[in-house]
Amino acid sequence: MVMGHQRILEDGALYHVTSEIDRNEMDLQSSWIKEILLTFIKKAKEKYPFELFNFCIMDNHIHLLIKPEKGQSLSIIMQWIKGNFARYWNKLHNKKSGHLWGKRFFSKIINDVRQFVQVFKYIDQNPKRAGLVKEAEDWTFGGLYHHLCGRTDVVDIPRIAILEVFFLGKIPEWVR
Repeated sequence: MVMGHQRILEDGALYHVTSEIDRNEMDLQSSWIKEILLTFIKKAKEKYPFELFNFCIMDNHIHLLIKPEKGQSLSIIMQWIKGNFARYWNKLHNKKSGHLWGKRFFSKIINDVRQFVQVFKYIDQNPKRAGLVKEAEDWTFGGLYHHLCGRTDVVDIPRIAILEVFFLGKIPEWVR
């Protein structure tokens, strides 16, 4: 039997998390279902203390740049988000069982500011690379859009010292 790799978890670490829909289906394609998933992420933030610096909900996968507070488990947070959303999805589609999400979520610890910026930009550029929008900031289901609009109900504001790097020198007015 082939086992998956051992997940590396560190208390208080910052992670880049990705999770794919089973069989890479496009089950998150509609805007309203992306909004529902976003609602589950918001509810998770109420239930479990964590910071979410960036995110992107694509048609068949998600990205999170997430930092659980000390003593919190990334695995439990992700289990709650994915499990509750899958139950909602199954109920919506009258399915008594079945998988919505594919393999286990992937997570990588972010060790320094350079990696943070690299992953932040990578997450932002996903919809543009996929041809879903002309400019990354137009993707309403991503952290860049939320940061630029001043929406902090989902994303948390990174420290001011590095904001300029994220916004390529264009710090939004609401930050000043």
